[in-house]
Amino acid sequence: MLTKRIIPCLDIKDGRTVKGVNFENIRDAGDPIELGALYAEKGADELVFLDITATNERRKTLSELVTRIAKHVNIPFTVGGGISSVEDVNVLLQSGADKISVNTSAFKRPELVDELAREFGSQCVVLAIDTRFEDGDWYVYLNGGRVKTEIKAYDWAKEAVQRGAGEILLTSMNNDGTKQGFALDITGKLSQNLNVPVIASGGAGTMEHFMDVFENAQADAALAASIFHYKEIEIQALKTYLYQRGVNIRF
Repeated sequence: MLTKRIIPCLDIKDGRTVKGVNFENIRDAGDPIELGALYAEKGADELVFLDITATNERRKTLSELVTRIAKHVNIPFTVGGGISSVEDVNVLLQSGADKISVNTSAFKRPELVDELAREFGSQCVVLAIDTRFEDGDWYVYLNGGRVKTEIKAYDWAKEAVQRGAGEILLTSMNNDGTKQGFALDITGKLSQNLNVPVIASGGAGTMEHFMDVFENAQADAALAASIFHYKEIEIQALKTYLYQRGVNIRF
C-alpha cells in the first residue's frame, strides 16, 4: 500500500506566500523559501508552490524562485502558475522543480497534457482542478476560480488522465479556507474511479479532516495551507495522529 502524503501548499503573489478564504480576502503568510525549508525540516512529504501573480515576466520570475527553492528544500516539490507550453516546463524542471501543475491552460488546450506527458513523462504532470458544487454537481472553474465552465470536474479529470496526466490536484472552492473539512464526495469519486493519485485540497481545519479524506475518500495525499502557515497544526503531530489510527504514513 502506498504511503499517504501530507503536502503544504504555498500560494505565491509578488514573491510572498498568501492565503485567502474561498479564493478571496488574500492575506500575507510569509516568505515562501523560508516556509518551504521549514516544512521540509518538519516532515512534509512534498510541497506545492502556486504562483498566482499575473505578470508578463512570469516565466523568468518563477524560474528564479524555483532555483532558490531548490537550493533550500530537500523534498520533492511541484510548481504551477501560468504554465502553458513544453518550453515553460523545461525551464522549471531545469531550475529544480520535480513536477509541474497545469490548470486553465490545459483546460483551454487539452493537447497540452498530451505534449507534456510525452515530453517529460506522466509522473511530472499534475493536473490542478478548481471546482465548485452548484446546480447538483461539481463544475470546473478557471482563472483562479473566477470563470465557471459547463464541464464537470470528474469528466475533465477522466479526460486529462487519458491524455497522460499523472496526478490530480483537486481543490474544492466551496471548502477552501473554511476549515470545515475536505469535499469527500468529489474527492472520493475521483480517487475510486481514476488510476492516478488524487491530492485533496480545500477545507483542512483539524487532524480529523485528514483522517476523513484518507479513510472515507481514499485520497492519496492531502494538501493544506493556512493551518500549516499559521502553526495551527504541526506536521509531525498530524503524522503521529494518523499513524496511531492506522494510516500508512511516512516519518
